[in-house]
Amino acid sequence: MTVEVINFCDKPKAVNERRLRDLPDRVVEGDPQHKSNVYFDDGVMTTGTWTSSPGKWIAFTGKDEFCYIVEGHCRLISESGVVTDYKKGDAFFIPDGFKGFWEVIETTTKHYVIRKS
Repeated sequence: MTVEVINFCDKPKAVNERRLRDLPDRVVEGDPQHKSNVYFDDGVMTTGTWTSSPGKWIAFTGKDEFCYIVEGHCRLISESGVVTDYKKGDAFFIPDGFKGFWEVIETTTKHYVIRKS
């Protein structure tokens, strides 16, 4: 079996789009629209590029996630009230168990690596 390097400039393996408002128990403000270009997914690890329009929602759990902000402005707000802003060039890791909110201030694009728990 030949293993190839995943290039985010290549055509994605899948494109997923959703209106987060379709999950009404998660959205706190706005009508965020999400688009993900998935480049790799083996059921445990997923990599891709994600874009979201402005809005605020309860953060998803059950995964570890590394993020690199390509453009835009977003923030994470922990359940304890710690607010951290992220903009172009910022990178961060969200461990499984984080409880809080995502808030997209300006349409944001990120590269991500997710490991499902």
